[in-house]
Amino acid sequence: MKYKRILLKLSGEALMGEQQYGIDPKRIKEYAEEIKTVVDKGVELAIVIGGGNIFRGLQGVGQGMDRVQGDHMGMLATVINALALQSALEAENIQTRVQSAIKINEVAEPFIRRRAMRHLEKGRVVIFGGGTGNPYFTTDSAAVLRAIEIDADVILKGTRVDGIYTSDPEKDKTATKYENITFNDVLSKGLKVMDTTAFTLSQENELPIVVFDMNTRGNLMKIVTGENIGTTVNN
Repeated sequence: MKYKRILLKLSGEALMGEQQYGIDPKRIKEYAEEIKTVVDKGVELAIVIGGGNIFRGLQGVGQGMDRVQGDHMGMLATVINALALQSALEAENIQTRVQSAIKINEVAEPFIRRRAMRHLEKGRVVIFGGGTGNPYFTTDSAAVLRAIEIDADVILKGTRVDGIYTSDPEKDKTATKYENITFNDVLSKGLKVMDTTAFTLSQENELPIVVFDMNTRGNLMKIVTGENIGTTVNN
């Protein structure tokens, strides 16, 4: 395996599948099956998942809601997704733990770094919910923060496109894909990989990011075995 410990970042929208909102049982089952393939090979896997399929803080602001209140609602949405993913993984006989940055002791453990790392060492998948526990921070920031805290080798950002392009490939048919790109080039070219806070934190800690298509079967396994899938961002 190229990577021993990875953090997988999934957007909430990824769980919608072909639906307009909510959680598509078929899509989440597919993700669980993909995750099982790498966990069965001994890879230690943690996951951060967004909540955009249920609620976004900025969405609430656009409707006149207080930003802090909206962000807390978004954090709760990520916990809902974490529990759904936990259920799908356990249906595949994968041991999991959900850890939340906000205290919801009846459904999730509090985030404790040493405990999270111990779970990973025992082969359990750890799903981090609740973002960072603070408003004004995205789940991208939470993903980078948790990856650094657990000493992950890489962040794998699963999206619906197969990497980073010169422009949006869904809008620009002439867009070309980068196989590898540096952090500095991403910034100078104004490419959107993660929000600036998350991206800078990853750059400062020399934590590589691989952006890939999570919806293509087998891609996750190909990455952890060293195949050049998606786009790798590093120094």
